[in-house]
Amino acid sequence: MSDPAPDPNPPVDPAQGPAANARTVIVPTHPHGGWIVAILVVMWVASLAGAWFWAGHRASSAAPSTDRAQPEADTQLQQRVTTLQMSDKISRQANRELQQTLAEREEEVAGLRADVAFYERLVGSTGRRKGLSVHDVELHRDSDGSWRYTAMLTQNLNRGAVSKGGLTLSVEGTRGGKLARLGWDDLLQTPQAPPQRFEFRYFQRLEGSLLLPQGFVPGRVIAQLKPDRGGSAEQAFAWAEAATAATK
Repeated sequence: MSDPAPDPNPPVDPAQGPAANARTVIVPTHPHGGWIVAILVVMWVASLAGAWFWAGHRASSAAPSTDRAQPEADTQLQQRVTTLQMSDKISRQANRELQQTLAEREEEVAGLRADVAFYERLVGSTGRRKGLSVHDVELHRDSDGSWRYTAMLTQNLNRGAVSKGGLTLSVEGTRGGKLARLGWDDLLQTPQAPPQRFEFRYFQRLEGSLLLPQGFVPGRVIAQLKPDRGGSAEQAFAWAEAATAATK
Protein backbone atom coordinates (compact mmCIF):
# COMPACT_ATOMS: atom_id res chain seq x y z
CA MET A 1 0.00 0.00 0.00
CA SER A 2 1.47 3.40 -1.12
CA ASP A 3 2.40 6.12 1.27
CA PRO A 4 -0.10 8.92 1.54
CA ALA A 5 0.88 12.21 -0.25
CA PRO A 6 2.41 14.73 2.02
CA ASP A 7 0.22 17.55 3.11
CA PRO A 8 1.21 20.67 1.25
CA ASN A 9 0.18 22.78 4.22
CA PRO A 10 1.38 20.89 7.30
CA PRO A 11 0.19 22.16 10.59
CA VAL A 12 2.25 24.80 12.26
CA ASP A 13 3.79 24.04 15.53
CA PRO A 14 3.31 27.04 17.79
CA ALA A 15 6.30 26.04 19.87
CA GLN A 16 8.77 26.48 16.99
CA GLY A 17 7.97 30.12 16.36
CA PRO A 18 7.58 32.08 13.16
CA ALA A 19 10.96 31.09 11.69
CA ALA A 20 10.02 27.51 11.62
CA ASN A 21 6.82 28.34 9.87
CA ALA A 22 8.42 30.53 7.15
CA ARG A 23 8.13 29.22 3.57
CA THR A 24 11.09 28.97 1.18
CA VAL A 25 10.46 31.35 -1.74
CA ILE A 26 12.12 30.44 -5.08
CA VAL A 27 12.45 33.42 -7.51
CA PRO A 28 12.10 32.10 -11.02
CA THR A 29 14.68 33.25 -13.64
CA HIS A 30 13.42 35.84 -16.13
CA PRO A 31 12.31 33.89 -19.15
CA HIS A 32 13.92 36.44 -21.67
CA GLY A 33 17.37 36.90 -19.99
CA GLY A 34 19.28 34.49 -22.30
CA TRP A 35 18.00 36.17 -25.41
CA ILE A 36 19.18 39.55 -24.22
CA VAL A 37 22.69 38.24 -23.61
CA ALA A 38 22.71 36.57 -26.99
CA ILE A 39 21.60 39.78 -28.65
CA LEU A 40 24.36 41.74 -26.88
CA VAL A 41 26.99 39.23 -28.00
CA VAL A 42 25.75 39.40 -31.57
CA MET A 43 25.86 43.19 -31.48
CA TRP A 44 29.43 43.12 -30.10
CA VAL A 45 30.57 40.71 -32.81
CA ALA A 46 28.83 42.83 -35.43
CA SER A 47 30.60 45.95 -34.15
CA LEU A 48 33.96 44.18 -34.42
CA ALA A 49 33.13 43.02 -37.93
CA GLY A 50 32.07 46.52 -38.90
CA ALA A 51 35.24 48.06 -37.53
CA TRP A 52 37.34 45.48 -39.39
CA PHE A 53 35.41 46.10 -42.59
CA TRP A 54 35.77 49.89 -42.27
CA ALA A 55 39.52 49.64 -41.62
CA GLY A 56 39.94 47.35 -44.63
CA HIS A 57 37.87 49.69 -46.78
CA ARG A 58 40.04 52.70 -45.79
CA ALA A 59 43.20 50.74 -46.46
CA SER A 60 41.93 49.66 -49.87
CA SER A 61 40.89 53.26 -50.60
CA ALA A 62 44.32 54.59 -49.63
CA ALA A 63 46.25 51.95 -51.62
CA PRO A 64 45.44 53.36 -55.09
CA SER A 65 46.60 56.80 -53.94
CA THR A 66 49.89 55.31 -52.78
CA ASP A 67 50.18 53.34 -56.00
CA ARG A 68 49.66 56.53 -58.02
CA ALA A 69 52.13 58.53 -55.93
CA GLN A 70 54.95 56.00 -56.32
CA PRO A 71 55.23 56.21 -60.16
CA GLU A 72 55.13 60.02 -59.94
CA ALA A 73 57.98 59.96 -57.41
CA ASP A 74 59.95 57.57 -59.65
CA THR A 75 59.39 59.83 -62.66
CA GLN A 76 60.60 62.90 -60.78
CA LEU A 77 63.66 61.02 -59.53
CA GLN A 78 64.47 59.86 -63.06
CA GLN A 79 64.13 63.43 -64.35
CA ARG A 80 66.56 64.64 -61.68
CA VAL A 81 69.03 61.89 -62.57
CA THR A 82 68.77 62.79 -66.28
CA THR A 83 69.28 66.48 -65.50
CA LEU A 84 72.33 65.75 -63.35
CA GLN A 85 73.80 63.49 -66.03
CA MET A 86 73.30 66.18 -68.67
CA SER A 87 74.84 68.81 -66.40
CA ASP A 88 77.82 66.56 -65.75
CA LYS A 89 78.24 65.96 -69.50
CA ILE A 90 78.16 69.69 -70.22
CA SER A 91 80.65 70.38 -67.44
CA ARG A 92 83.03 67.72 -68.74
CA GLN A 93 82.80 69.11 -72.28
CA ALA A 94 83.40 72.66 -71.05
CA ASN A 95 86.38 71.44 -69.02
CA ARG A 96 87.89 69.70 -72.05
CA GLU A 97 87.46 72.82 -74.17
CA LEU A 98 89.00 74.94 -71.43
CA GLN A 99 91.97 72.57 -71.13
CA GLN A 100 92.45 72.68 -74.90
CA THR A 101 92.28 76.49 -74.92
CA LEU A 102 94.80 76.69 -72.06
CA ALA A 103 97.12 74.31 -73.90
CA GLU A 104 96.89 76.45 -77.03
CA ARG A 105 97.58 79.61 -75.05
CA GLU A 106 100.54 78.00 -73.31
CA GLU A 107 101.90 76.92 -76.68
CA GLU A 108 101.40 80.43 -78.04
CA VAL A 109 103.15 81.98 -75.04
CA ALA A 110 106.00 79.50 -75.38
CA GLY A 111 106.31 80.44 -79.05
CA LEU A 112 106.38 84.13 -78.22
CA ARG A 113 109.02 83.59 -75.57
CA ALA A 114 111.11 81.64 -78.06
CA ASP A 115 110.70 84.46 -80.58
CA VAL A 116 111.77 87.05 -78.02
CA ALA A 117 114.81 84.97 -77.05
CA PHE A 118 115.70 84.52 -80.71
CA TYR A 119 115.23 88.22 -81.38
CA GLU A 120 117.48 89.11 -78.45
CA ARG A 121 120.15 86.80 -79.81
CA LEU A 122 119.85 88.48 -83.19
CA VAL A 123 120.10 92.10 -82.15
CA GLY A 124 121.43 91.79 -78.60
CA SER A 125 119.57 93.05 -75.54
CA THR A 126 122.11 95.85 -75.08
CA GLY A 127 123.08 96.30 -78.74
CA ARG A 128 122.70 99.46 -80.74
CA ARG A 129 119.24 100.06 -82.02
CA LYS A 130 118.88 99.88 -85.77
CA GLY A 131 116.09 100.47 -88.18
CA LEU A 132 114.92 98.08 -90.86
CA SER A 133 117.77 95.81 -91.96
CA VAL A 134 118.67 92.35 -93.24
CA HIS A 135 120.36 90.48 -90.43
CA ASP A 136 121.68 87.65 -92.60
CA VAL A 137 121.10 85.60 -95.75
CA GLU A 138 121.59 81.85 -96.01
CA LEU A 139 121.85 79.88 -99.27
CA HIS A 140 121.77 76.18 -100.01
CA ARG A 141 121.53 74.31 -103.29
CA ASP A 142 118.51 72.13 -104.08
CA SER A 143 118.57 68.89 -106.03
CA ASP A 144 117.10 70.56 -109.12
CA GLY A 145 120.07 72.96 -109.36
CA SER A 146 118.27 76.01 -107.94
CA TRP A 147 119.34 77.87 -104.82
CA ARG A 148 117.15 78.17 -101.79
CA TYR A 149 117.58 81.40 -99.85
CA THR A 150 116.51 82.46 -96.36
CA ALA A 151 116.64 86.15 -95.44
CA MET A 152 116.23 87.32 -91.83
CA LEU A 153 114.80 90.85 -91.55
CA THR A 154 114.94 92.76 -88.27
CA GLN A 155 114.30 96.16 -86.74
CA ASN A 156 114.52 97.37 -83.12
CA LEU A 157 114.45 101.12 -83.59
CA ASN A 158 110.69 101.61 -83.50
CA ARG A 159 109.53 98.99 -81.05
CA GLY A 160 105.92 98.09 -81.57
CA ALA A 161 105.82 99.64 -85.05
CA VAL A 162 104.97 97.37 -87.99
CA SER A 163 107.37 97.39 -90.93
CA LYS A 164 105.90 96.72 -94.37
CA GLY A 165 107.50 96.65 -97.79
CA GLY A 166 109.21 94.45 -100.36
CA LEU A 167 112.48 92.50 -100.63
CA THR A 168 114.50 91.95 -103.80
CA LEU A 169 117.80 90.13 -104.29
CA SER A 170 120.57 90.50 -106.83
CA VAL A 171 123.79 88.53 -107.29
CA GLU A 172 127.16 89.86 -108.42
CA GLY A 173 129.76 87.55 -109.92
CA THR A 174 131.58 86.71 -113.11
CA ARG A 175 130.54 85.07 -116.34
CA GLY A 176 133.03 84.28 -119.08
CA GLY A 177 135.73 86.04 -117.09
CA LYS A 178 133.75 89.28 -116.92
CA LEU A 179 131.90 90.96 -114.08
CA ALA A 180 128.14 90.51 -114.24
CA ARG A 181 125.14 91.29 -112.10
CA LEU A 182 121.89 89.34 -112.10
CA GLY A 183 118.81 91.26 -111.03
CA TRP A 184 115.62 90.06 -109.34
CA ASP A 185 113.91 89.34 -112.66
CA ASP A 186 116.95 87.34 -113.87
CA LEU A 187 117.15 85.28 -110.68
CA LEU A 188 113.44 84.42 -110.79
CA GLN A 189 113.42 84.18 -114.60
CA THR A 190 110.24 86.22 -114.53
CA PRO A 191 110.00 89.60 -116.29
CA GLN A 192 108.92 92.43 -113.98
CA ALA A 193 108.74 90.08 -110.99
CA PRO A 194 107.18 91.83 -107.96
CA PRO A 195 109.21 92.15 -104.75
CA GLN A 196 108.68 89.60 -102.01
CA ARG A 197 106.40 91.17 -99.45
CA PHE A 198 107.32 91.49 -95.78
CA GLU A 199 105.32 92.68 -92.78
CA PHE A 200 106.61 92.32 -89.25
CA ARG A 201 107.00 94.07 -85.91
CA TYR A 202 110.41 92.83 -84.73
CA PHE A 203 111.72 90.24 -87.19
CA GLN A 204 110.64 88.03 -90.05
CA ARG A 205 112.19 85.17 -92.02
CA LEU A 206 111.60 85.18 -95.79
CA GLU A 207 112.30 82.20 -98.02
CA GLY A 208 112.37 81.59 -101.74
CA SER A 209 114.26 80.09 -104.67
CA LEU A 210 116.49 81.62 -107.32
CA LEU A 211 118.26 80.19 -110.35
CA LEU A 212 121.75 81.00 -111.62
CA PRO A 213 122.52 80.66 -115.35
CA GLN A 214 125.12 78.21 -116.60
CA GLY A 215 128.67 79.51 -116.37
CA PHE A 216 127.87 82.18 -113.81
CA VAL A 217 130.14 82.23 -110.73
CA PRO A 218 128.49 84.08 -107.83
CA GLY A 219 130.56 86.37 -105.64
CA ARG A 220 128.07 88.04 -103.36
CA VAL A 221 124.34 88.47 -102.88
CA ILE A 222 122.75 91.89 -102.31
CA ALA A 223 119.48 92.23 -100.40
CA GLN A 224 117.49 95.44 -100.96
CA LEU A 225 114.55 96.48 -98.77
CA LYS A 226 111.99 99.02 -99.93
CA PRO A 227 109.56 100.01 -97.15
CA ASP A 228 106.08 101.19 -98.11
CA ARG A 229 106.62 104.46 -96.29
CA GLY A 230 109.58 105.29 -98.54
CA GLY A 231 113.35 105.00 -98.46
CA SER A 232 115.40 101.87 -98.96
CA ALA A 233 118.11 99.78 -97.30
CA GLU A 234 120.70 97.60 -99.01
CA GLN A 235 123.12 95.04 -97.58
CA ALA A 236 125.61 92.71 -99.25
CA PHE A 237 126.72 89.24 -98.11
CA ALA A 238 129.50 87.10 -99.45
CA TRP A 239 128.09 84.18 -101.39
CA ALA A 240 130.54 81.70 -99.94
CA GLU A 241 129.77 82.73 -96.38
CA ALA A 242 126.03 82.62 -96.97
CA ALA A 243 126.31 79.14 -98.50
CA THR A 244 128.57 77.95 -95.67
CA ALA A 245 126.18 79.28 -93.01
CA ALA A 246 123.37 77.22 -94.53
CA THR A 247 125.30 73.99 -93.94
CA LYS A 248 125.98 74.63 -90.21
